[in-house]
Amino acid sequence: MSSTVEISVVVPVFDEEPNLPILHAEIASALNGMRVPWEVLYVDDRSSDGSLRAMLALRAEDPHVRVLQFRGRSGQTAALAAGFDHARGAIVVTLDGDLQNDPADIPKLVEELERGFDIVAGWRKARRDGFVLRKLPSRVANRLIAWVTGVQIHDTGCTLKAFRRELVEKLPIYAEQHRFLPAMSAGSGARVSEVVVNHRPRRFGRSKYGISRMFRVLLDLLVIKMVTAFGQRPLVYFGMLTLPFLFAFVVFVCDVLWHWESVSFANEWGRAVLIVYMLVSMLCIYFVGLGLVAELAVKASGMHGRRVRRVITTSLEPLSR
Repeated sequence: MSSTVEISVVVPVFDEEPNLPILHAEIASALNGMRVPWEVLYVDDRSSDGSLRAMLALRAEDPHVRVLQFRGRSGQTAALAAGFDHARGAIVVTLDGDLQNDPADIPKLVEELERGFDIVAGWRKARRDGFVLRKLPSRVANRLIAWVTGVQIHDTGCTLKAFRRELVEKLPIYAEQHRFLPAMSAGSGARVSEVVVNHRPRRFGRSKYGISRMFRVLLDLLVIKMVTAFGQRPLVYFGMLTLPFLFAFVVFVCDVLWHWESVSFANEWGRAVLIVYMLVSMLCIYFVGLGLVAELAVKASGMHGRRVRRVITTSLEPLSR
C-alpha cells in the first residue's frame, strides 16, 4: 500500500462484531472504485464482544486497515477525535459501524467536497429509525441547533460526513460534540454543505444511544454557542453581561440621589445602600475584566495554540503499507 493516502475513513466501533466484515467489504468496494489511495481506521471503544478480534482479522487480510484501541470506554466523540489524530488522508470521512450508513455514499460526499467545500454533512432524509425515540428527538434537536448556531444543516446527528484534514486537525472535540462539527467549522469560516444519503435499518445488535443523550446534547449546545460566537469577540459578550448590572446600578444611584436628604450612611439603611452600591460596581468591573482576560486568551491561543492529542494505549499499524 502506498504511503500517500488520499482518503481516510474513520469508524468508531463499540460491540459491532457481526457488522464489521460486511461493513469493510462495502467500504473497500466503494473506495476501490474511486481508484485513489485509501485507508480505514477502526477505533475500538473497548468493545465487550469480539469486535477487536474481528478488526484484527480484517487488518491481517487487508493492508488498508489500521486499528486503534482505547484503554477504557471513552465514547463516540473521543473515538472520532482519535481517528482524526491518526488519519493520514487529505480527506477524512466518518461513518458509523452499525451498517446504517451506506459506504456507497462516500464518493458522492467526496465529489461535493471537491467542489470547494471544507465539510460535507450527510442528510438522512428517509431515516429508517423509530419515530418516538429516535426521529422526533432528532428533529427537535436539529431545529434547535440550527436556530442557536445559525448553521442550517438538516441532520447534525448523521455520522456520515467528509472533511478536509486540515479542518479537523484544528477542532478539539469532546463529550457529544461530534454532531456540532459543521457549526464549529462554520464559526471558523469553513464552507459547509450537505447531501442526501442512504440510511438503512439496523441488521445486527441494538442501538447504543437512548433519549437520555438529548440532555447532554443540550448542554454541549451551550458550550458550542460560547465557542463559536463568544470566542470571536469575548469582550463584547462579557460587556453584554454587565448591562443588567449596569442598569440596576444606574437605577440604584438615581434612587439614592432622589432620596438623598433621607439617606445617611451612619444608620443601618445607609450602610445597606453602600454595600449594594459596592457589590454592583464590583460585578460590572468583574465581567469587564473577564472579557479582557478572555480577549488575551483568544489571541494567545490563536497564535500559539496547539491541539491536545488524545492518548491511545494501542495503535496497531497495518501489516504493510
